[in-house]
Amino acid sequence: MIRVLVVDDDYHVAQAHSLSVARLDGFSVVGEAHTGAEAAELVASQAPDLLLLDMYLPDFSGLELVRRLAASGGRVPDFLLVTAARDIDSVRTAMQLGAFYYLVKPFTFVALREQLEAYRTWTESMGREGEADQQVVDTLFSLRGTPPRRAVASRALQPTMARVLEIVTTAKEPIGASDVAEILGASRPTAQRYLASLVSKQLLDLDLSYGGTGRPEHRYLPRKR
Repeated sequence: MIRVLVVDDDYHVAQAHSLSVARLDGFSVVGEAHTGAEAAELVASQAPDLLLLDMYLPDFSGLELVRRLAASGGRVPDFLLVTAARDIDSVRTAMQLGAFYYLVKPFTFVALREQLEAYRTWTESMGREGEADQQVVDTLFSLRGTPPRRAVASRALQPTMARVLEIVTTAKEPIGASDVAEILGASRPTAQRYLASLVSKQLLDLDLSYGGTGRPEHRYLPRKR
C-alpha cells in the first residue's frame, strides 16, 4: 500500500485530492497538511511514501519543505507537485529536487490518476530489481515523469469536452447523459454528443444497464485499463 500525504493550503482542494487518491487501488491517505510546518510534522509521524504537494503554502513553499526535509537528515518521501505555479524556474527546481512529476492546476482526475498509477508501476519496478544494468536504468527512467497517453489526451481536449470528462471521472458511479447535462448546464443532446465523442476517443467506457422496461440505459464511466 502506497501511503500518501496530501499537502495543500486550501482545505477543500486537499479533501478533493484525498478523495481522488482513496479511489485508487494500492493507495491510502495518511493525512492532510495545510502548512509547511504541519506537513513536516506529519512526515515525521506518519512516514508517507509520497507527498501530493502544492507549491503555495502560507509559511513556506512546497519546494522549501522538500529542502528542509533533506537537510534534516531523515528520509525524504517521493513527491508529486500539484500546483498552479507555471513559471519555468519552479518547474526546473522541482526537477532538480527529484519531483516524480509536475501537474499544473486545474487538472482532471484522469490526469492525477495516470500519474499516481505511473508512480505505482515505478515503485513496483524499483522493488523488483536487485541490480541496475543499462536496460533496467532505461526502463526505470522511462516510467518516471513520462506523461501517460490518456493524461496528454485529456489536456488536448477542448474545454467543454474536458469538463464532461472530468464530470464522469469524478462521479462516484457510472453517470447518465441527463445528469451530465444538468451539471454541465447544457442540453441532454449536447452532453450526449460529447460523451459519445469521449467514448470514441477511448477516454470513457459505455455501460448499458437494463431497467424495468427492458430498454438499456446508457451510463458512462472512466475508461478501464
